[in-house]
Amino acid sequence: MIARGLDGLLLFRQESMYYLTGYDTSGYSMFQGMYLGADGSLALCTRSADLRQARITSVVEDVRIWRDRQGATPGEDLRDMLDNHGCRGKRLGVEYHAYGLTAQRGQMVDAALHGFCRTEDASDVVRLLRLVKSPAELQYVRRAGQLADAALAVANRLTVPGAAPGTIYGEMMKTILSGDGDPSASRWPMGSGREALLVRYHTGHGRIGRRDQVTFEFAAAYRHYHACLMNVVAIGRVDPRHRDMFHACREALTACEAALRPGRTVGDIFATHARVLARAGYKDHMLNACGYTLGATYPPTWMDEPMIYADHPQVLAPGMVFFIHMILLNSRTGLSMSLGETSIITARASEPVTHAPRGLVAN
Repeated sequence: MIARGLDGLLLFRQESMYYLTGYDTSGYSMFQGMYLGADGSLALCTRSADLRQARITSVVEDVRIWRDRQGATPGEDLRDMLDNHGCRGKRLGVEYHAYGLTAQRGQMVDAALHGFCRTEDASDVVRLLRLVKSPAELQYVRRAGQLADAALAVANRLTVPGAAPGTIYGEMMKTILSGDGDPSASRWPMGSGREALLVRYHTGHGRIGRRDQVTFEFAAAYRHYHACLMNVVAIGRVDPRHRDMFHACREALTACEAALRPGRTVGDIFATHARVLARAGYKDHMLNACGYTLGATYPPTWMDEPMIYADHPQVLAPGMVFFIHMILLNSRTGLSMSLGETSIITARASEPVTHAPRGLVAN
């Protein structure tokens, strides 16, 4: 903040609040905002339902409550809190890129602060700090990885002809939650047949056929820190084209993990992915991104920034965590194949914390 000439930050991302203070809630679906001064002062403006949530989970002592009522404009309550902290006329950075700060709420905040203080977008200040994890955070990531591996073993065992994807989903979730894990920040993409080409969750799943393909993309979370896995299970007699797609994904994932080194860039990872898959003949069947960083995230998504896409300039450093996925989707043949796992960047190499199968799973 000092380097940017900011007197304080207005935080609206739940991830930032959790990272900095421990404040752990789903209440960001309603309006709330946290103030962090350059002098270290902290204050939270939230609803009465989250008063005890803040008291019990966080180090924030100054908690202000805006009252639920028809026509409420809590941006004004936020301004009053800032006034109490001497922010009138000061320069504040605002975390505009936040799921809880909808366009309507953002306009409300801007209107309340107009003429009160100077504001500017500071959405990346905390995000960039969160990129490199501490040793304690990395222990959470490793535990999430252990839970994800256990869930993958369940999935690979239960994915057989006639099985219901929802039953498999439930058993995987049971494994994670019984291991003291958390529900993940996204719904899991999962489907068989032509639905195996979908990489977003959707409702309504048919039973697995005698000759089929089943896509799994899921994450386990521990203290909100995520670790992801992705693979496809082939059912019945395996199409040789499936094997070729798997071999290409395996080669590309191995090459990308070798590129996951300090001093390289996020764009280098994507270039490696694109080069290997294009050389194998799959240029027209891969996606425009092949992964993203992971950390402590809240719904609606476990995906964090940066995404892995072409020419991204972010330099890699030890302590960063990335989920790298190889996804091939062929709409003409109806075949899908994917392989992905989560790794920590260390001083010299990458440390996988989840372990995708290195042989095609065929049941």
